[in-house]
Amino acid sequence: MSEQPLILLLSGSLRAGSSNEAVLRTAQAMATPRVRTHLYEGLAALPHFNPDHDTDPLPAPVAGLRAAIGEAAAVLICAPEYAGTLPGSFKNLLDWTVGGTEICDKPVAWVNAAAPGRGQGAEATLRLVLGYTGAAVVEPACARIPVASRMVGADGLIADPQVRERIGEVLALLTEAREQGTGPDRA
Repeated sequence: MSEQPLILLLSGSLRAGSSNEAVLRTAQAMATPRVRTHLYEGLAALPHFNPDHDTDPLPAPVAGLRAAIGEAAAVLICAPEYAGTLPGSFKNLLDWTVGGTEICDKPVAWVNAAAPGRGQGAEATLRLVLGYTGAAVVEPACARIPVASRMVGADGLIADPQVRERIGEVLALLTEAREQGTGPDRA
């Protein structure tokens, strides 16, 4: 095990310049020397989930996803809500994790970047599907941090100090949960 735990960052948006990806890119930029981050960028390459294909050898994009989850000490998700739930592409990603064991007992949290009063459907779906995978949801690290598009700079990062502080808190809580023995990669 590495002295620097790896937090895998999963964006649920395929949209270029999404606020969800901005949250995760900002988290990546803010990572402390105590932790490494990796932004997974293979969402669009994943094939449609088919249980007949959830066998060895896995489709290469699925094997890559599961390897990335397996290497991570924890997972941070930021996914939008679409039509009252998760976007189909991100639900597809989660469906590919159900048949594996990589996320089982792994500390997982999410950031809801939606405007106030929105995003509850996505959160409910995340909670439900992550329950099927056996992920260890770190409730104190799950946060609502509204991010308006005007908050995202040309560099794709969020400069607002309050938002950055909240993202830092989420990272710290997720790292702390991992260090306290949640999941298989505990210290």
